[in-house]
Amino acid sequence: MSDKAMTKEKVNMDPKYIIRLTVTLLVTCVVVAGLLGLVNKVTEPNIAAINQAKTEQAMKAVVADPENSTFSEALGLTEEMTAAATNAGGTLTEAYEVQLGGESVGYAFKVVAGGSQGNIEMMVGVDAVGAVTGVSVVDHSETAGIGTRVTDNENGVLDQFKGKSAADGTLAVGTNVDAITGATVSSRGVTAGVNAALAVAGVMG
Repeated sequence: MSDKAMTKEKVNMDPKYIIRLTVTLLVTCVVVAGLLGLVNKVTEPNIAAINQAKTEQAMKAVVADPENSTFSEALGLTEEMTAAATNAGGTLTEAYEVQLGGESVGYAFKVVAGGSQGNIEMMVGVDAVGAVTGVSVVDHSETAGIGTRVTDNENGVLDQFKGKSAADGTLAVGTNVDAITGATVSSRGVTAGVNAALAVAGVMG
């Protein structure tokens, strides 16, 4: 082995070199973490405000009187509420009380159910007597031109849920819910979400 190669190997194995390298990497990580924390601190309020605005817009889209309705802060989710949604085929993520003139007139539930390409996140309004007042898709991964025909409410596919309640029994595509041709799986996903919202409303009374 040449003297040059031996010298290089000796330098690389030098404890001082290893310590210096370790300290450099540690300092770099600390600085980067600090910068990321600072960026998050600065942008977090804006992101929260944007998300809140989107949530309120979605809630207004599913209530009977969007101009005059107000909404509570997010309600605490109980085990009974989440279990009811799960048993009905969806996942409850948020719940709000809908108020009109200071009086409670129902709820707005954000629920998630499986679609053809991933989860479909939707807001479902349910009035004080347990009837659906509206459905609005908040986020999805459905195929453009196919599943989006459901999520975009083509031919009023989402509007058909208005007025549905537990009295109609479990909602099912082909039984008491119509599907968009070619988008049956997406239709089933939205239907599962509505069933979940109705189930939650049922346990809340």
